[in-house]
Amino acid sequence: MTTVAAYAAPAAKAPLERTTIERRAVREFDVLIDIKFAGICHSDIHQAREGWGEAIFPMVPGHEIAGVVSEVGPGVTKFAVGDRVGVGCMVDSCRECDNCKAGLEQHCTGSVGTYNAIGKDGEPTYGGYSTHVVVDENFVVRIPDGLSLDVAAPLLCAGITTYSPLKQWGAGPGKKVAVIGLGGLGHTAVKIAHALGAEVTVLSQSLRKKDDGLKLGADHYYATSDPKTFEDLAGSLDLIVSTVSAPLEFGAYLSLLRTGGALVNVGAPEEPVTLPLFSLIGGNKILAGSAIGGIAETQEMLDFCAEHGIGAEIERIAASEINEAYERVLASDVRYRFVIDAATI
Repeated sequence: MTTVAAYAAPAAKAPLERTTIERRAVREFDVLIDIKFAGICHSDIHQAREGWGEAIFPMVPGHEIAGVVSEVGPGVTKFAVGDRVGVGCMVDSCRECDNCKAGLEQHCTGSVGTYNAIGKDGEPTYGGYSTHVVVDENFVVRIPDGLSLDVAAPLLCAGITTYSPLKQWGAGPGKKVAVIGLGGLGHTAVKIAHALGAEVTVLSQSLRKKDDGLKLGADHYYATSDPKTFEDLAGSLDLIVSTVSAPLEFGAYLSLLRTGGALVNVGAPEEPVTLPLFSLIGGNKILAGSAIGGIAETQEMLDFCAEHGIGAEIERIAASEINEAYERVLASDVRYRFVIDAATI
């Protein structure tokens, strides 16, 4: 065991504070990573404040981790000391079920979260708001040289969370894709959809971020607070990806889809939502969900982003600013992802 510095929430809704945690000794197939940067995801706030249910405390959040390998176990074959690597939302799975065998570890019922979870050793997992992490090599990905570690960190959640449904639902040339919300997830969705060759529309509450959206790759930008938006876009879209954590009026958004079109949710509101089923039946439309991606797809996403020069738009902060950053995320006052400099922990 090794003692390392971290920032943790001692209890639900409590401010995060500097502390120390124990990391396990490097085992045969483990990789020890010196964390350089950790992104702040809205999921961190949901879990630290128990918005998604009962959680494990003390909690060290963070599942957007970028760093450098400093030690490897004797059985490790995929990585070497000095490699630039990342860790996303999970650090283990059962490895035996159909989902794991298909590269869909994110859907394994035995998947172990990077934090707020219990590992196979019975110990709680601690995330990336720390100086080091030990992870099995099978749940570590390589960050290509073309990506700076700070802008790559948010791709380990925000990038794969949006890349996976865009690929699955066929975003590409000839497709009209809309992204609901231009935040941490939404801005990466716009960049990736544009790089895939789709015609991209942003649907946001206001036009406040319109200039940003167009610079990021959107072709069109509409305010959902304007009823005319739903008239102008009715029946025109092939795919809508919702990245927001607030309940939607699904009937209104489903009306924007062409026959057979899909609305895919990656945002997870804390409140229940309602669904008028006739909005699905009419037009044979699809309402779906998507959860990150498997390890192989995460590596594919990073390689794609490096090839197309895609990184997150970030604001680097010191660890002492985490609590302020949480409040700013809730106020939509970040463009577009806070990234903690782990050297300040």
